[in-house]
Amino acid sequence: MTSGPEQPGSSHLPADRRTVIVTGAARGIGATIARLAAERGALVGVLDIDTDGARRIADQIGGIALSAATNDETQVLAAFDRFAEETAMPAPDLVVNNAGIVRFGALAQLSVADWRETVDVNLTGTFIVGRAAAVRMAARGRGAIVNITSINGIAPGPYAGAYGSTKAAIALLTQQMAIEFGPAGVRVNAVAPGLIDGGMSEEIYANSEIRAARSSKVPLGRLGTEEDIAKVVLFVGSDEAAYLTAEHIVVDGGVVRSIIANLPRPATVDGVGPNGQAERPEVSGS
Repeated sequence: MTSGPEQPGSSHLPADRRTVIVTGAARGIGATIARLAAERGALVGVLDIDTDGARRIADQIGGIALSAATNDETQVLAAFDRFAEETAMPAPDLVVNNAGIVRFGALAQLSVADWRETVDVNLTGTFIVGRAAAVRMAARGRGAIVNITSINGIAPGPYAGAYGSTKAAIALLTQQMAIEFGPAGVRVNAVAPGLIDGGMSEEIYANSEIRAARSSKVPLGRLGTEEDIAKVVLFVGSDEAAYLTAEHIVVDGGVVRSIIANLPRPATVDGVGPNGQAERPEVSGS
């Protein structure tokens, strides 16, 4: 084995250096996951349909740019083959299925073409990438896949077209993949981002009133960041989570569990004991 830092394309990667492929990694949450993985020492394949964007991120982090549309099996298989050639590893240690799109619009007016495109990219793309990864990992006897879903797949949001439906389907697909590939040593989990200040939501939070209104509904008192998601994704995909599979982990500051908390009720019902009428306690940080 050679000494010193290894470069992409080397056939002598250190045995303990992790290899990671992140889809939809030319921008947003995907790019942040790729950057953090590289900062932690991984050699990262930056996969995106945006060839220039993938190359830009790969150059920034010392990774490998991979150009593919995730819903095109031929392109995806070619990208995995190229990554294997560049790393001299039959399969990556971790694949993050992050690529996705949204076509906003009321269901009553949504075109069938927009519906089908969203299903094809989000759900079918996750299946194609996930299967390509799992088959290679199974042959190697180990590996982890993390599929990115959304709280929109748990609590539906109006005018999001097929987006929430695809994310709900990905959550179940995650469980199915985990059960089928688990015996071969492949773990498959999902991470659901909440209200994230970044990625596809940047335009939403450019409106200061909406930012303030949404932040106030989060139990933790703030919007999430791309880094919040990246840290959880990399933990779930790491050896520290070696016994975790078939799980859907929600990273949302408590939003989807706070429906009742955001509904008004009189303070008179909040007393302590059968006849108590105590005031609501003040809770503050120190």
